[in-house]
Amino acid sequence: MSKKLLEVTDVSFQSEVLESDKLTLVDFWAPWCGPCRMVGPVLEELAQQYGDKVKFTSVNTDANPMISMQMGIRSIPTVMLFKDGSVVDSRLGAQPKQSFEKFIDKYL
Repeated sequence: MSKKLLEVTDVSFQSEVLESDKLTLVDFWAPWCGPCRMVGPVLEELAQQYGDKVKFTSVNTDANPMISMQMGIRSIPTVMLFKDGSVVDSRLGAQPKQSFEKFIDKYL
């Protein structure tokens, strides 16, 4: 979906997200989801803005049903923040950039 968000799969989720040594944002999305297409560019901007402070990733829920089920994703877009291998916060639905900034800044 994105050039700046690392595409994570059922296979790579453990190493890329749960074992990450930095705050990691995961965007759960699907190609057919209109609101997901609105969130994607906002997260790309934020990935550029935060640089190496935050790891930005995405999971295509259609292509990766195992991790989507494990994480309890029932609606998309869902954006989760992970720190030290655990979910620390999540947001559901399309939101403005400022909302995502506050969401991230709270855990930096």
